[in-house]
Amino acid sequence: MDQVVDSKGENGEQSNDAEDAVTSQSDTHANGCSHPQSELAEKSSLDDKDCGSSARKHMDDEAITFETILNAFRFYKKHSLFKLKHAYDMFCQMPERQRKLLMPQYLNHLAKLKDCITHNHSMLRAIVANVGHMFENRDHQTEVEVTQLRAASEFHMDKLRSTLRQIIRDWSIDGAVERESCNEPVIAAVLERYPDVNARKDIQILVPGAGLGRLAWDFARLGFSCQGNEFSLFMLFVSNFILNRCVEVDQFTIYPWIHDSCNNWSYGDQVRPVRFPDVNPCDLPKTGNSFSMSAGDFIEVFANEREQFDCVATVFFLDTAHNIIDYIETIHRILKPGGFWVNLGPLLYHFADSTEMNSIELPYEEVRQLVVASGFRIDKEQQGLPACYTLNSRSMLQYRYNCAFFACTKLPSESDGTV
Repeated sequence: MDQVVDSKGENGEQSNDAEDAVTSQSDTHANGCSHPQSELAEKSSLDDKDCGSSARKHMDDEAITFETILNAFRFYKKHSLFKLKHAYDMFCQMPERQRKLLMPQYLNHLAKLKDCITHNHSMLRAIVANVGHMFENRDHQTEVEVTQLRAASEFHMDKLRSTLRQIIRDWSIDGAVERESCNEPVIAAVLERYPDVNARKDIQILVPGAGLGRLAWDFARLGFSCQGNEFSLFMLFVSNFILNRCVEVDQFTIYPWIHDSCNNWSYGDQVRPVRFPDVNPCDLPKTGNSFSMSAGDFIEVFANEREQFDCVATVFFLDTAHNIIDYIETIHRILKPGGFWVNLGPLLYHFADSTEMNSIELPYEEVRQLVVASGFRIDKEQQGLPACYTLNSRSMLQYRYNCAFFACTKLPSESDGTV
C-alpha cells in the first residue's frame, strides 16, 4: 500500500526559519520585502492554449470531462501557491511600521501554509494516481497519459477545496457529529423498517448522491446490500481512493481548512491537520451482502430500471435536481412495490442562480404534495431537524440547516409514478 509521507511529521511541524521558507529563490524589492518566484509565481505552460489542447480535441465529451477534473487535482499546488503569493505581496505593500507589528508570526504562518499546501498536493496526487483504470466499462488511461498541466478554472478549484472538506464530513473523527445529525436519523429509520439482521443481505438499498460513500458503506457494514450512486468525478476519484486503497484507521493526513482565511480564531485553527479514514473501509461483514458504487447522473443511470430496490436513502440530495419531480418519479419507479424511501435534507437548490442551466425551485409544502401524488404514503415526518454540511467547527461563522425528514412507503399501483 503506497502512502503519502508527511516529511514534516505527523503534526506537520516546520523549520524555524519561516521567513526563508516563504522567500526562497526571491528577488528583493525596494521596500525591503522579498518576492517569491519559482512555485508561487510559476505561470509558464498553464494556458489553455498549450500543446495539451491539441490532444484534447480528439477526445469525446466524457474523456474531456475526466481529463479536466484530473487536471484540477494536479493544478492544486500551483493555484494555491499563487494565492499564497498574493497574500505575501499584500504584506509587503504594508508600511514597514505595520509589517513589524506582524513579525514574525505572520510570515511563520505563511510558511506553514506553504508546507500544508505541499502536503495536500502530495495527497491529491496519490488520490488520482490510478484513476485511469477505476471504471469497469471504460479505461481512461489514455487521457491520463496525454494530460499536460493547464490552468484550472476557479469553479473547479472551489470544487476541489469542497471535496477536501467532504473527506472530513464522511471519513474522519472530526465529522462524527455532522454524520450523526445527517445520517443517523436515516439509518435508524431503515433499521426500524428492516429489523431482521439475517435478512439484511437480501435488502437492496440505493444511496443517490453518495458523495464519498460513507452512508452507503455504513449500510453495507450493517449487513445490507447497498449501491451508492455519484455524479461528481471529484467525489468519485476520492471515494475510489478511500474505499479501495485505505487499509488502516487514520492512515492519511490532510489540511482541509488552510484555504479558509476568514473567521479564524487563531493561526493554528487554520492549519490544523485532520487524519482519515476514522474506520478501516475493508472492515465489511462477510455475510453475502454486496457493496458497490455507480458513476453517472442519477436520472440517466437508472432511466431503464424498474422495481429494482427495496429502499432508497437520500441525504442532502433532492435539491441537486434541475427538476425535483424527475427525482421523485425516478425513485418511485426503481422501488419495488411496498419499497421504502427515507430522506433528510434542506432545499438549497444547486442551480437556482444559474443562467445557463434549468432549475425549478419548490417549497417543501409543494414537494411533500408531489411525493404523495406520485404514489407514496408518508409514514413518518419531521421538520426543522438541525444539520450542518462540511462545517468548520472552529470557525467564527457557522451555517446550520433546518432540514426536512420523511420516511415513506411506495403504495402498490399500476402507475409508473408520473405526476
